[in-house]
Amino acid sequence: MKYLHIGNGVSVKKNEILGIFDLDLATVSGITKDYLKKCREKGILAYGDDDLPRSFIVCDGKVYLSRISAQGLCQRCLSDPLSPSGEEG
Repeated sequence: MKYLHIGNGVSVKKNEILGIFDLDLATVSGITKDYLKKCREKGILAYGDDDLPRSFIVCDGKVYLSRISAQGLCQRCLSDPLSPSGEEG
């Protein structure tokens, strides 16, 4: 099972990730703001850090805020430490 470390000691299963989004770009839309607000109200929005979040990760049944940029998380997600080319074997 492959995991993605999203910061603050939290890792999520890569196969449960539905999307990784830049918080600044995505929250320009009122729809995204409403979505995150509803996730918080339902108790499925998780963030255990004092730093300003920079991205959010939508997974099966949970949404995580992260202080790591969406670009950084995507690079981590696509890389594999055992394979220099980033391809999974």
